[in-house]
Amino acid sequence: MTSLVIAEHDNATIKGATLNTVTAAAACGGDVHVLVAGHNAGAAAQAAAQIAGVAKVIHADAPGLEHGLAENVAAQILAIAQNYSHILFPATAGGKNVAPRVAAKLDVAQISDITKVTQPQGASGTADTFERPIYAGNAIATVQSQDAVKIITVRTTGFDAAAATGGAAAVEAAAAAADAGKSKFVGSEIAKNDRPELTAAKIIVSGGRALGSKEKFDEVMTPLADKLGAALGASRAAVDAGYAPNDWQVGQTGKIVAPQLYIAAGISGAIQHLAGMKDSKVIVAINKDAEAPIFSVADYGLEADLFAAVPELVKAL
Repeated sequence: MTSLVIAEHDNATIKGATLNTVTAAAACGGDVHVLVAGHNAGAAAQAAAQIAGVAKVIHADAPGLEHGLAENVAAQILAIAQNYSHILFPATAGGKNVAPRVAAKLDVAQISDITKVTQPQGASGTADTFERPIYAGNAIATVQSQDAVKIITVRTTGFDAAAATGGAAAVEAAAAAADAGKSKFVGSEIAKNDRPELTAAKIIVSGGRALGSKEKFDEVMTPLADKLGAALGASRAAVDAGYAPNDWQVGQTGKIVAPQLYIAAGISGAIQHLAGMKDSKVIVAINKDAEAPIFSVADYGLEADLFAAVPELVKAL
């Protein structure tokens, strides 16, 4: 019984979501292998080899794999899929793009967004029972799969990150799958941000629709984030209103986060938003509406006008 983790990387470094996925793979039992599919990605393969708990790194290198095109990565996985009982992807945009293709080609069901491996050894001698959130996290489903190969996406907030160093896995070169020719990389526009990446930040400061405008959002929330060295987030309502960019959205249709500290200012706490942040270690809510649902998940709640409370908090810090 061996699990394969599909690494997310930029051809030079391994992204944090991979570390959480390695922990999930280890919970399935048996050895953990990591696939690094890229181009000139030797540095990423070596970084993967240092992850604690990884037994082997499979490195496939070809121009067609440079940008993680779903068709080519899926073909690469399918070329070695018969060697594994579990194939795990981070439940990120990249993982969700590739995993369904692999599941469809193998004619198995995909198990999405798992937060726990509940049965380390099933009747077949392999982990086959998992937990995953449904109904925006308001219920947990226990799912058992009898498929020979389990195709799994992992909600990274459900598992601790494996140590990025301390491992000494062997790196094995694999023949790269041919370019499928069905898609091509045209270009990318990367948003530059000096702040921590939202899903990896230890502190997040989020603003909601109550801020009223982009100017007020920047005026009130940015100083607090600067003081705390925090990432900036926003509710869907704030993003839809144009107060903040799309990649700041926290929630079921945005980013799922679980920082050490989450400060929500002017966010009422709709189910969609709570689904994306309620696993945060400490939640602080600032809202003038005492009945706001955000207070039901908050560890600390301040019933106050955010336009007065947040600047006072900045001064105190």
